[in-house]
Amino acid sequence: MEAIQLSLFCDRENQNPIKKPKKPKLGRYERIQKELNESDRDPYKIFIDVNTPPTATSTYKFVDLFCGAGGITQGLVQAGFQPIASVEVNAIASETYKFNFPQCHHFNGDIANFNSQNWLNEIDSPEIHLVIGGPPCQGFSVAGKRDPNDPRNRLFKEFVRVVSEIKPWYVVMENVPGIITMKKGAVLKAIREEFAAIGYPNMSVAILESAAYGVPQIRPRAIFIANKFGMENPYPKIQLLAHEYKPIESAISDLPEYTAIPEINHEWTRHSPEYMERIAKVPPGGSLYESYVDAFKRQYPGKPSMTVKENHGGTHIHPYLNRVISAREMARLQTFPDSFIFKGSMKKAMWQIGNAVPPRLAECISYALIPYLNAIKSNSQTKISVNHFEQIPLTFD
Repeated sequence: MEAIQLSLFCDRENQNPIKKPKKPKLGRYERIQKELNESDRDPYKIFIDVNTPPTATSTYKFVDLFCGAGGITQGLVQAGFQPIASVEVNAIASETYKFNFPQCHHFNGDIANFNSQNWLNEIDSPEIHLVIGGPPCQGFSVAGKRDPNDPRNRLFKEFVRVVSEIKPWYVVMENVPGIITMKKGAVLKAIREEFAAIGYPNMSVAILESAAYGVPQIRPRAIFIANKFGMENPYPKIQLLAHEYKPIESAISDLPEYTAIPEINHEWTRHSPEYMERIAKVPPGGSLYESYVDAFKRQYPGKPSMTVKENHGGTHIHPYLNRVISAREMARLQTFPDSFIFKGSMKKAMWQIGNAVPPRLAECISYALIPYLNAIKSNSQTKISVNHFEQIPLTFD
């Protein structure tokens, strides 16, 4: 039976009192951002205007570690980079990656079993220009202890190992912003020391808010960049201020309201009429459940999406409709194109999408790197002609 939309503002006599809508928070890491700007005097970190994408003088090749479904890879491909190899332990995410990037050599398994030297020999040892990836943050929780035998430290160590073997021109690592202040900065110090020990000194770190680059979603990420040439570490200059962020409607308003399209993952958890009536009473920023306030939370209309994730089936509620958002709507909010198909069940698709890096953010990072890769390619160590900017401090409502 076709689901019937209920009015979000139905007869107040027939519903429980609606709580006062909460004010949206457009930035969760402003304190960390401020502390980083004040304390991190990094002469190697610069910001590049990428409003006009630069032209690459070569097809730059990259390896994506802990690639998940391929959010970073998608962004780099959009910028003209070529994926050469990828590593992911999860079988469903690997299936998605292989479907969308069939020409890439993909290793599905524990990264400890990925022998980069054997793999490079098999494909005639091409020059790898970039290694990217996001080791799970659990691996950093004990990095400051410097205990190589601690299993929680293993995944980060494996990331460093592969970088040391491949020796790319640049390395880019992403993680949650909280990693910067973890253990009062000891983890950040340890990360930099690990990369310096393998020939990548002067590692820079910056918090990039995805919404500042046209992603219709609040999703800040800590981005680490280093290179083996002693050159600068370029980041994309922000493109939008907080009041210019794209609203959620800009990404999902044209998708059918209650008609699923399984072929493009436009599916969501079906609700009974009684459940939809309960959803109708949830205000923007409010949750259907008092005990699980981060699940079944209604998105704010006219604002960028809250950070999307699959919360044990409890995705966000649509800003206007009385249902949760679909997997394709989540993907749109992450800036995946509709041609990017996620494998597995609907819940597994949502899990993959929620764990991904927005392709648009990765694309902008790529554009910042291109002038430097071009300079290395031409063996030029002279001053590179690009527009440098001090990063504008992010402001949040």
